[in-house]
Amino acid sequence: MHTRHKALITGGAAAAALTSLVAVQPAAAAGAAAAKRANVTVTIAAEGVDIHGTVRSPRPKRCAAERTVKVYRLVDGEPHLWVTDTTQLQDGRYVWSIGNTGTEGRYFAKVAAKPGCKPAKSRTITAEREN
Repeated sequence: MHTRHKALITGGAAAAALTSLVAVQPAAAAGAAAAKRANVTVTIAAEGVDIHGTVRSPRPKRCAAERTVKVYRLVDGEPHLWVTDTTQLQDGRYVWSIGNTGTEGRYFAKVAAKPGCKPAKSRTITAEREN
């Protein structure tokens, strides 16, 4: 086995094989990095038609801080982008709020994937005006 490695290193075909091996390593490293993406959780809640939530992750500075949260409203069962907000640190949590939408309906929130972080989608809630 040792002799075979020595022959591969000194042979012309070995140089080509080594070059292809080096070319594969970055792709393999990228795959390993993708496999190690941190979990992300986005929550959504409503008080009347005032909608807000949080973004959490085991890597909060990378995966929860300053994240764009897209809030969708379901219209006839189809999601429509309603508004976006960016998380801010408040009392040790990364929060977002779109304030008073003025519109009743069913809403959910999403956070896209980014390097080192998985995407996330909240549950769907119903926002209703309080009487």
